[in-house]
This record gives sequence, structure tokens and C-alpha cells, in this order.
Amino acid sequence: MPFANLKVPADTLTPESKQKLINAVTDAYADVYGERARATTLVLINEVAEGGWGLGGNVLTAEMLGRS
Repeated sequence: MPFANLKVPADTLTPESKQKLINAVTDAYADVYGERARATTLVLINEVAEGGWGLGGNVLTAEMLGRS
């Protein structure tokens, strides 16, 4: 079963954009593994809260991500 675990900043995706992202990832797996993979592709979107990101040893904030 193909599995994608996506991490995104909290409150940055609408329900519609989540659906679009899930569709795109599922399509990508189906393109690689064939249509047989579509029905079993699992896409998990985790929304990471403010301060829950780190890059290069630094905590990323909404301001740093251009969201403030």
C-alpha cells in the first residue's frame, strides 16, 4: 500500500486544498505504480502547530514562513 505522510503548517489549507493535495499525491503514486495502486494509496496530512517546525536547529515561526 503506497503511503504519503505530509506535514503542513497548521491552518494553511482549506478542505478544498487538502482534497486537491490528496488527489495530486494519489495521482502521482498511480502514475508510478499503475492504477492498481490508486485504491490502496493512503495520504495523511498532519497540520503542525506554530513552533512545531525546526530547520537548521532553529524553530520556524509563522513570520519566518511568510504567514504573519
